[in-house]
Amino acid sequence: SHNYLSSKPKQRLVYAGRIIASSISEEWLLPRWLYTVLLTLAFPFVFLRLWLRGRTSPAYRLRWRERLGRAPSDASMLTRPIWLHAVSLGETLAARPLVEAIREHYPDVPLLITTMTPTGSAQVRALWGDDNADFAHVYAPYDFPWAVRRFLAHWQPRALVIMETELWPNTLVAARARGIPVMLANARLSERSARGYERAGLLGAELMRQLTVVAAQDEATAERFCLLGVPSNQVVRTGSVKFDLAVPVHLHDDAARWRVAWSLLQRSVWVAASTHAGEDEIVLAAHRAILQTHPEALLILVPRHPERFDAVAKLISSEGLQAVRRSSHELVGANTQVLLADSMGELLLWLAMAKVAFVGGSLLAPGGGHNALEPLAVGVSTLTGPHYTNFQSINDTLIAAGALTVVSSAAELAQAVLARFDDPELLQRQRAAGAAVMAANQGAVGRQLELLAPWLGEGA
Repeated sequence: SHNYLSSKPKQRLVYAGRIIASSISEEWLLPRWLYTVLLTLAFPFVFLRLWLRGRTSPAYRLRWRERLGRAPSDASMLTRPIWLHAVSLGETLAARPLVEAIREHYPDVPLLITTMTPTGSAQVRALWGDDNADFAHVYAPYDFPWAVRRFLAHWQPRALVIMETELWPNTLVAARARGIPVMLANARLSERSARGYERAGLLGAELMRQLTVVAAQDEATAERFCLLGVPSNQVVRTGSVKFDLAVPVHLHDDAARWRVAWSLLQRSVWVAASTHAGEDEIVLAAHRAILQTHPEALLILVPRHPERFDAVAKLISSEGLQAVRRSSHELVGANTQVLLADSMGELLLWLAMAKVAFVGGSLLAPGGGHNALEPLAVGVSTLTGPHYTNFQSINDTLIAAGALTVVSSAAELAQAVLARFDDPELLQRQRAAGAAVMAANQGAVGRQLELLAPWLGEGA
């Protein structure tokens, strides 16, 4: 069954009520009080899961007080901040253009940014630094009513901005009870997700009533929210802020210096970005095929989750490939066949050093995919797997324009990479198509900033 609350693995226990309810009726008419009871019963198991995940990623065993709504003792004291919630790494990256627009146009408005995962937290720190007088970052509280009330009483946000589709019933109800408006920014909702909310019955309907405004990425998403009960005058099609990604002005100069330092000027470089478990084997098989005709080729492999770095390093070694880990700070040599990018915040640099990029999370079902607009913004020819439901509308547009190519196997991936290595005209056509789609769809940040304006000005 579809997780109508969240798609993040660490949060799966909290919708056990949906499974129970489904055994009672075809319609999951789960009221919020029953959801809260079931969530409370799951309380020990939620934290047991955190502890178990901490075996491979120690950060999961830290900062538990924040997950219960308690602010750290050294947190900045903000005055009525905008609370922006980005559950993990992908949502944090998506939020970047919007956050930076708020900071540019409303520098006096404090920002509180929350995440649910260590990778999201690390990305927030990498992008915006440590807490200061007008910025703070903590984990969002789990959806226990008492934890949410404690969190809201401490921070007293003026508005809540949720990136994409991270809807928690008790959090939304508690926010609206305090008069806090809720904006769903950069909203996306697949047909499957919409069916899940519809089948959630009472709980799904209550969720929709808490939304003050929905900034939908596309027309299909806007229509689905309206059908779920959000008034049409509260749903606005703004486009996706991902198209407004600003590439750092120094990025290509930095990439050029690294290419010289690592003697890559005569080498064919490609990136496999945000790979998931099971995909690395496929990517490495493709790279082996590429090395048959391009023995100078270098693969920069960027696993999505830091807790997998060591396992991927062992996999590369077992394949007999010569590899260097970014964390070792060793130089990439002439014999290096794979650079394992086991670092945070450097993906754009790796993309700028490459001719071709493959976007992971998309080769194996159920997948869902990751953001293909990042490599396109950098000017890199881009490939994806067939499972990209998280970016359905965007990727369909890119594919129709010739800016994105779908591959389904190691053989197809190798063939597509080789074609771009060997055909500069093909490489340039896809780059140009990507740039055209990016340019035609920009402006979502400005439109979403306008929706936020009533809560950003003086007296808000």
